[in-house]
Amino acid sequence: RNSQFKVIIICLVQSLCRIGSPTRQIKSKALRGDITGSKNGTATEEDFPHAGKIQLATTFTINEALEVIGFGKFQWKMSLLTGLAWVADAMEMMILSILGPTLHCEWRIPAYQVALITSVVFIGMGISSPVWGKVSDKYGRKVGLVMCSSWTFFYGILSAFSPVYGWVLVLRGLVGVGIGGIAQSITLYTEFLPVKARSTGVMMLSAFWAAGAILEVLLALLVMPTLGWRWLLGLSAIPMALFICFYSWLPESPRFDVLSGRREKAIATLTRIAKENNKSLPQGRMIERGKIKDLFNSRYWKTTVLLWFIWLSNTFTYFGIVLLTTELFRAEHSCWGTHSDNIEPRCDFECKYLSAADYKDLLLTTFAELPGKLVFEKIGRKKTMALCFFMYSISLLPLFACIGRIALTIFISIARAFISAGFQVVFVYTPEVFPTENRALAMGISNGMARVGALVSPFVAQVLLRTSVYPTISLYCGCSLLAGIACLILPFETLGKNLQESHLDQEADGQTSSAADNSNGTTLSE
Repeated sequence: RNSQFKVIIICLVQSLCRIGSPTRQIKSKALRGDITGSKNGTATEEDFPHAGKIQLATTFTINEALEVIGFGKFQWKMSLLTGLAWVADAMEMMILSILGPTLHCEWRIPAYQVALITSVVFIGMGISSPVWGKVSDKYGRKVGLVMCSSWTFFYGILSAFSPVYGWVLVLRGLVGVGIGGIAQSITLYTEFLPVKARSTGVMMLSAFWAAGAILEVLLALLVMPTLGWRWLLGLSAIPMALFICFYSWLPESPRFDVLSGRREKAIATLTRIAKENNKSLPQGRMIERGKIKDLFNSRYWKTTVLLWFIWLSNTFTYFGIVLLTTELFRAEHSCWGTHSDNIEPRCDFECKYLSAADYKDLLLTTFAELPGKLVFEKIGRKKTMALCFFMYSISLLPLFACIGRIALTIFISIARAFISAGFQVVFVYTPEVFPTENRALAMGISNGMARVGALVSPFVAQVLLRTSVYPTISLYCGCSLLAGIACLILPFETLGKNLQESHLDQEADGQTSSAADNSNGTTLSE
């Protein structure tokens, strides 16, 4: 009996040694980042007076950490820097509606060659976007973004020295290869935003896009009449150079670092953000990296296919109205009727440089993109996208008739406002609906599919339009209507939901939230 009693005493002593004091437990958890602790980063018994009586939480997810951070000083700085990348991107894209008509007159090239100047850019973007997405998922969002930005700047400058038409095609196509990765700035940016600020933050970036488009038109108004298109191409590359100069400030996504096994680096990034926002944060958790096949599993295949069509339709219709703007403004007469019973408007295009009045009207239609950035938070992402597509189609209907210059400008402005808003909502929705492990890849491939629509659009807006207005407008209206329907049948609504870290998170969420399915589709809840 005495020996058994001694064994029991020894076991009790060993158990007490393993447990340790409550204060030591709290401090060890705080050092691991499992609890926020006091303002100086160390938790004590004073912070948790009942630590010995309750069981403390072990870890926090990155989503919970970002909710504690909120939208503060750090996010404002990041908005400005990533917004600069969007300004540069918008300027390079807006050039397409100005460069083609100019070279058409200066080099006397036919209509299909004018359309090719725009299409090669989108071919480059379509090829490179999935590649940049894969690079961003493997080596980091920051690495992919600076690589594509440097590429875009280099070939943007070189294209200003193009001696002949062939070199314009090659160099602008290479510019498109770089532009295909700029969308990764959205991926990087959204991974630092809390739920409530996500849509507002991304829409703030879209305002930078509109500002870039406006800046390009103003630059063309000043430069084109005196210095010509070469100076326009060179000066348009300056914002990209500025972004490259300041990119080192950008941190890598803590979500990506956790996926890559760099947990300490993720904690350091979160600590930096918390310090700038005067908050304190816990660490995230380790998950695996995703693959292309993950986009086509039983949970995501429908979302993936529908989003590809929505992205394709969005760029097809958006760049269609951008190119139609300059083509219709350049015409002496938008249309005229025949004396036959079948009256159909036709476009009369002679070689005519864009005038100061054309640039001013182009500027007005570009300004229309700014109010289009407003987010309809109450109706959700899906219904907002659908509404934008439907309103775009309605706004194009008056173009079937022979309307005056003022009315033409008004309806084009309305169409651009809605399709631009829809474009930005899909930029919000796509990174929200896919988990961190394949978010950049999903954005890259979706962006690549979008360029298929964009490279076809010039042949409709600049070639088919010269034959007849009817089939041109019909194609844009019909495609927009189908895209609106596709938005409504998307399986998931992401408004107010946290970004998911892996497909396992969403599968678990799907099981817990299946009872909450409603007309908006399955809910992605935390």
